[in-house]
Amino acid sequence: MNKSQILVISGGVILVLALFFFGRTVAHKSDIASVQSEHSDTPTFDIKALLASEKSKLSLPQQTYVNSLESSVVRGDVKIQQTRIFRQLAGYWKDSVQSVEAYAYYTGEASKLENSEKSLTFAAQLFLNNLRRVGDPGIKSWMASEAKDLFQKALLINPSNDSARIGLGSAYIFGSSAENPQEVMQGIQQIIKVSQKDSSNMYAQLMLGLGGVVSGQYEKAIPRLKKVLAFEPGNLEALLTIAEAYERSGDKENAKKSYETARKMITMPEVLKEIDHRIQQLK
Repeated sequence: MNKSQILVISGGVILVLALFFFGRTVAHKSDIASVQSEHSDTPTFDIKALLASEKSKLSLPQQTYVNSLESSVVRGDVKIQQTRIFRQLAGYWKDSVQSVEAYAYYTGEASKLENSEKSLTFAAQLFLNNLRRVGDPGIKSWMASEAKDLFQKALLINPSNDSARIGLGSAYIFGSSAENPQEVMQGIQQIIKVSQKDSSNMYAQLMLGLGGVVSGQYEKAIPRLKKVLAFEPGNLEALLTIAEAYERSGDKENAKKSYETARKMITMPEVLKEIDHRIQQLK
């Protein structure tokens, strides 16, 4: 498993744990219907507006520094110079301001200019990891769109990059909305291309399992996740996801066993409390 795969999977573990705080992995069909009726259109996210808003909150010296970098990008006519400034802006927003959106945006812009498989894949994974933790539909849609674009650019350079293809499929899966369930299937189809070529690719199997849970296809998700767990028994994300799939499909006994196995690997008190609550509900 390469570094980009580990980044996605480790990000996924954080996501799964966070879901115990903020809600379940998959909404009930009634919940989806409610969302569809109340929000027929996904809100538009404007990264430039966010950057302007965040910049207005900075101190005067900080604003001066950011403005000087931004003006340098406009004046620069050499890609290597523009790329360097974009990376400086990305680092500043990440380290000094802790703005995930700004950091991802400038990292993405730098990678587009550099146009290397490595930089494009890194930026795409950054967007993918963060969109899985975003609740705001507008930001989620924007991050998914950026991730797809970057993965596609990486695949133009190297069509055989399986990790990029799985990442592209994952961006469709996790960037989908209740109004566009077909995007989940579009993402699954991308990942199936990899699994058909290499059935031992556990990253693909995990993402297909997650996609099956997101789309409510538990009968397809469970065998995929079982395969991952047979190969990687300690995969916490697979364990929690298969527990969710069992629970949703009405298999209380296996759901309980999976939660109990996952419980042994978790130390966060709030998460343990929620898992114990679910186990009690399954009895």
